[in-house]
Amino acid sequence: MAFSLKYADALAVVSISFVTALLCEAISWLLIYRTSSYKSLRQSIDRASKKLDSLKSPSNKSTPNSKKLDRVETSLKESSRDLSLAKFKSGGVVAGVLIVVFGLLNSMFEGKVVGKLPFEPIPLVRKMSHRGLPGTDWTDCSMVFLYMLCSISIRTNLQKFLGFAPPRAAAGAGLFPMPDQKMN
Repeated sequence: MAFSLKYADALAVVSISFVTALLCEAISWLLIYRTSSYKSLRQSIDRASKKLDSLKSPSNKSTPNSKKLDRVETSLKESSRDLSLAKFKSGGVVAGVLIVVFGLLNSMFEGKVVGKLPFEPIPLVRKMSHRGLPGTDWTDCSMVFLYMLCSISIRTNLQKFLGFAPPRAAAGAGLFPMPDQKMN
């Protein structure tokens, strides 16, 4: 009996985080992943990245035409940007769901220790891991810290499992990609 009570709060936070991740992915599927525009953008990114890899590969006998290479890279960047914009639509809805769930969890677990860390965190992490808890036992873990860790890890792995992870070529790009390092 003591075992179940000892970990009940932590299991509740992890379970709610998992259900929230499922709900967010369901919303994303409804608003993004099932649309034909998303599917065509994803296919164009896959095609462009394969073409770019073949042009840059050392097994390519001919010297890569710089104009053709630039054209393929530009196409890939534009498709990645369009994919990010398409995903941005559901971002507001998902953010709203996460804010509501976080508010509910915060009111349920306010001032309660939900876990115990096996180490004393560094001061920067300590502020997050001990947020809202009384006392100075820095190994106490608040709901905020556990929920944040669970949300990040569960949602990312759930996206990979469901096949919703962004294509590798689009992973580094986004609405604000890094500038080219080419020197002309």
